[in-house]
Amino acid sequence: MKISRLFTSAGENVYDRFEYTTRTSVLRNPDGSKVFEMTDIEVPKQWSQVAADILAQKYFRKTGIPQRDENGNVVTDSEGNPVTGSEHSIKEVVHRMAGCWKDWGEKNKYFDTPDDAEAFYDEVAFMILKQMGAPNSPQWFNTGLNFAYGTTGPAQGHFYVDPKSGEVKESEDAYGRPQAHACFIQSVSDDLVNEGGIFDLAIREARVFKFGSGSGTNYSNLRAGGEKLSGGGSSSGLMSFLKIFDSAAGAIKSGGTTRRAAKMVIVDIDHPDVEKFIEWKAKEEDKVASLVAGSRICSSFLQAIVEEALANGVDRKANPRLNRLIQNALSRAVPMSYIIRVLALVEQGYTSLDFEEYTSNYESEAYHTVGGQNSNNTVRVTNEFMKAVENDDLWSFHERTTGKNVRSVKARDLWEKILLSAWKCADPGLQFDTTINEWHTCARSGRINASNPCSEYMFLDDTACNLASLNLMHFIDEASGRIKVREAAACIPSMDNCA
Repeated sequence: MKISRLFTSAGENVYDRFEYTTRTSVLRNPDGSKVFEMTDIEVPKQWSQVAADILAQKYFRKTGIPQRDENGNVVTDSEGNPVTGSEHSIKEVVHRMAGCWKDWGEKNKYFDTPDDAEAFYDEVAFMILKQMGAPNSPQWFNTGLNFAYGTTGPAQGHFYVDPKSGEVKESEDAYGRPQAHACFIQSVSDDLVNEGGIFDLAIREARVFKFGSGSGTNYSNLRAGGEKLSGGGSSSGLMSFLKIFDSAAGAIKSGGTTRRAAKMVIVDIDHPDVEKFIEWKAKEEDKVASLVAGSRICSSFLQAIVEEALANGVDRKANPRLNRLIQNALSRAVPMSYIIRVLALVEQGYTSLDFEEYTSNYESEAYHTVGGQNSNNTVRVTNEFMKAVENDDLWSFHERTTGKNVRSVKARDLWEKILLSAWKCADPGLQFDTTINEWHTCARSGRINASNPCSEYMFLDDTACNLASLNLMHFIDEASGRIKVREAAACIPSMDNCA
């Protein structure tokens, strides 16, 4: 590759083109307690606080990084060993990414000359520091840790194509050839434990989430509840497995504790369990409302009962006010077993009530208690279904194992469920299967069945996308108000190579 310079000059230190400042980043829980705090975060002066927060909370490597003093020298302990900790400067992050890309390019002879390699490094570093362009999140998380710091780790089941032999090989460690793809589309077959099956996908998703990437899957191959199993009996159905995947995603997250798992769940409109899937999140939202309201009612009445029992005794016959409180509590559906329990505790000498009230905050215990909160849910609809809605026809569901029509419903009723659920909780979304496959650019290689979590990537099963972003505001000519097309277009290959 021949790399032309647009923003930098040969022989200059690209980092010296910017003036820097230090910031502090704090992340708090709803109650005000600190989840994360970091001081002395070095960023270009023009960066916003939000940009500095994202860098510090999500993209800095938090462990194993040699710490340096104000002169750039590695700090050592009393025994002469390097003191390690977190990255603190955007310069460290940019160098480990751009330096790693340059190193890979040189080793694989991508650049025409050493000057082109230097130009590539400087141009990419400048664009990131200037916020003109940026690679996808897994690059920030993983790329260059081995190159810059010698970070290693046990193999995590990744594979790569050897550039010399062209053979697919398993990576020897997690960081020499890091997972840098933004998002994956992964298939699943109707098999419990074998390769490509349900719990194999659980492992593959865990691998993807651990290193900060996202995963999307169409689960329509899985048989519905009640369909026959080969060993006898009936399947527990699609939803039972979706609940397992949801819990796993919530536990693993993506790239660390401050980022939710990026996960897409898709079900075809003719799947027998699609109605349950459509209403899944909306019903879970109703559970949260019930938990919040119920916990507050119980807490209020039980506290009043405890206070009255402490003041005037636990005997309902001798304490008419206590008896009225109990009757009122029962009329508000407070369980009698809880009332008996708190009275027993008062008799045993307890003077306070320990009953948790839930809140409707999306990070609260109430939401952690219910399912369906760790994915974007989408229904895959066809032109045939949309015409059935338009014509008020019946719509049939088909078994996954036999293809047999198991039952039919009015298409408009099913459509109404989609609309009502989306209105309640913003899920499910829609993907138009027929149109997507009509526009398919590689149709001979297979159908498009799914997308990544944000749906900007739609392609074959078991593929992954590389993403990079340009901030077009940096390419606007102030005089004309138009985008500098030449400069923006020239940046795309550089940033795309980063990804």
